[in-house]
Amino acid sequence: MNVGQAIIERRAVKAYDPQHKMTNEEVKQLLSLAMLSPTAFNIQNWRFVVVTDPALRKEIRKASWDQAQVEEASLLIVLTADLKSWEKQPERYWINAPKPVQDYLIPAIGQYYAGHEQVQRDEAMRSCGMAATTLMLAAKEMGYDTCPMDGFDFDAVAKLLNLPADHIPTMFVVVGKALKAAQPRGGQLSMDEVVVYNKF
Repeated sequence: MNVGQAIIERRAVKAYDPQHKMTNEEVKQLLSLAMLSPTAFNIQNWRFVVVTDPALRKEIRKASWDQAQVEEASLLIVLTADLKSWEKQPERYWINAPKPVQDYLIPAIGQYYAGHEQVQRDEAMRSCGMAATTLMLAAKEMGYDTCPMDGFDFDAVAKLLNLPADHIPTMFVVVGKALKAAQPRGGQLSMDEVVVYNKF
């Protein structure tokens, strides 16, 4: 399946076959592709919490307005962000770059993020959003359906996952075999309404 077709066919599916299991190889393939998602300064601030414990998934479902796909999809991935990844050995992010690039970019990371908590959070949300899209398109190419989700109690889920204080949950992506297709698209705005050239 080419990328364009995956974009067209990707839909938010709510009903999944709870008996279907993804192989370890499939899960690793999916996550390895998600890890190629772009991040500012290459700080790779996403963290993918793959929830496999059935009891924990049941608790997360309770914190997610009892949405069945949280428990029934083959895979529940909670995309979380390390808000302080920028200051945790930033030289790791450019270890394979030429020295002049390292000398410029590594100090620039601290200059950009230090003392700017809103920027740290904004970047985290952007990074996880791009990673979620990569996950969903990669899953579609692999023959799976997905649903991006933000319908959950963020604080409760953070507590259930024992997230460190400098991490935040951003969204879920569930992955699995659809039991029924998504509803028809509710309505697409025209290109004239959503595309602006140069200025409003």
